[in-house]
Amino acid sequence: MGDASMVGLMGRVTGTVGPGLVGEVIVRVRGGAEHFLAYAADSGTRIEPGAVVMVVEHLPPRTVYVTPAYDG
Repeated sequence: MGDASMVGLMGRVTGTVGPGLVGEVIVRVRGGAEHFLAYAADSGTRIEPGAVVMVVEHLPPRTVYVTPAYDG
């Protein structure tokens, strides 16, 4: 799976993402849901468990950079 195929997918934070932390997100991909190690795209942002995020970069095999997803 290449970098571009993950970009734009939505996920949910399962382990806090933030400065100095390696977080975790679950993303629906390939017909299921998979866990990825996660970093904030903006290094100063803290994203708490339960928040919905969007993947902005994928570093194969299991690392993503995410940004909070906002509802309008």
